[in-house]
Amino acid sequence: MAAIFEADGDAGIRMARRRRSRAVFGAAGLVLPAALLGLWWVASAKGWLAEQILPPPFFVYETARDMIASGELLFHAGVSLRRVVIGFAIGSVAGLCLGIAIGLSQKIEDYVKPLFLAFAQIPTLGWIPLLMLFVGIGETLKIIIAKGALVPMTLNTFSGIRGVSPKYVEVGEALCFSRWQRLRLIVLPGAVPSIFTGVRYGLTHSWTSLVGVELLASSEGLGYLLVWGRQMFWLDTVIVAMIVIGLVGFAMDKGLDRTEMLIQRWKRQEI
Repeated sequence: MAAIFEADGDAGIRMARRRRSRAVFGAAGLVLPAALLGLWWVASAKGWLAEQILPPPFFVYETARDMIASGELLFHAGVSLRRVVIGFAIGSVAGLCLGIAIGLSQKIEDYVKPLFLAFAQIPTLGWIPLLMLFVGIGETLKIIIAKGALVPMTLNTFSGIRGVSPKYVEVGEALCFSRWQRLRLIVLPGAVPSIFTGVRYGLTHSWTSLVGVELLASSEGLGYLLVWGRQMFWLDTVIVAMIVIGLVGFAMDKGLDRTEMLIQRWKRQEI
């Protein structure tokens, strides 16, 4: 019994240390933003730059508060989030299927992978002038952001499948698993870490691609706010849009990070 209580005590100490370490690292991550905010405040107070070029922090805060109260900021953020969810869903599903196909079939890899790699080298924004000729500048054009998820999802899924140990595949063959059983019980579980990396990169690329598309061809969304603020020379609006874009991207990445931790914990418990 004493050994059990001692083990529980050691586990509690280790958990407390981990929490303390996370708190320290979390606080350290606030140092640079706080320093930049302080430099921004000093530059505005000292008049190093005109207010038309660098609005004071409090003025930007008031602009953000007014845009939230009027619903304008939430509307544009909602439009961008809807677009990125749709594009990411299409690109990630297509990338998962394509990555599985290339990873499982050498023939498909020989025929498809060279063309896909060439396709991947063309930036997402490089497709916009051509797509404008076929679909215009409406919502259909925004589907190009699916490419932001398609490329990393395909490559990481392919890498994860090819990285599965041959020993596990041999076990499946020894147990007379069907092709579907080998894929579901051996290949995909072994490729989960790499696939999840593709999900994270795909969501990040989809978000940045969306903002770029909205900068060029949109009348709604956070990217449009950037262009509109620049055209009207409302730098406070530009800064608010930039902050929201960064915060939304950061929140999505942290959400995926948390999801990955939960999946990995579930896998360890299963084992």
